[in-house]
Amino acid sequence: MKLISWNVNGLRAVQDKGFFDFFHEYKPDILCLQETRLGPELADTSFAVPDGYHAHWVGAKKKGYSGVGILSKEMPLSWQEGLGDPQFDDEGRTLTAEYPEYFVVAAYFPNSQHELLRLDYKMAYNRAFLAFCEKLRKKKPVIFCGDLNVAHEEIDLANPKSNTMNPGFYIDERNWFTGMLEAGYVDTFRAQHPEPDQYSWWSYRFNARKKNIGWRIDYVVVSKELAPRVNESFILQSVMGSDHCPVGIVLS
Repeated sequence: MKLISWNVNGLRAVQDKGFFDFFHEYKPDILCLQETRLGPELADTSFAVPDGYHAHWVGAKKKGYSGVGILSKEMPLSWQEGLGDPQFDDEGRTLTAEYPEYFVVAAYFPNSQHELLRLDYKMAYNRAFLAFCEKLRKKKPVIFCGDLNVAHEEIDLANPKSNTMNPGFYIDERNWFTGMLEAGYVDTFRAQHPEPDQYSWWSYRFNARKKNIGWRIDYVVVSKELAPRVNESFILQSVMGSDHCPVGIVLS
């Protein structure tokens, strides 16, 4: 099973930047999308779901903001929108698909924003998200993926020393990630790739992508029961169309 996750930074926009070429080249069994900026009703009319796939969308109450979706070859046993808390679910950040052997959770984590103005909100979402995954995990293993808006360790961004007080590399965010791993989850890419300079997001400024001055903030995480089945974990840095690139795994 090939699962790919991608923050597309606007589903409408990425359709004109090679999205379907990417889709047909990599042929994911499950594709999780973040920052679609579409509500469920808009996605039905503005996005042509490829033949052979089932799609489900979650949108924010605020128009043109956030939003996640999952495209799947196999029809999930069930879909679940949100975490069950309006303060998070109104922003359209979480969607869960249940399969016979595991759950797949697509998530677009909040950004702490300039001067950490939304840090408290983000940390509350982080805690609620992990509690949600732990509840699912009592039933079967969990895969969660998406833009977590945090670089966990210094190796995960090009300029760690100058970013220690900045959103996405602040110690509270990083400590949550460490705690999540200690709770029994595996960062699939880092488990297989200890080398530096592997990023999934680049600023549009300063020619950052060409210079590979980036951050690894997009992840596929599995509960440890599934870790032995992860045959491959990858970042598709050559795929353009967004300020993020896709990330994924191949699961036996």
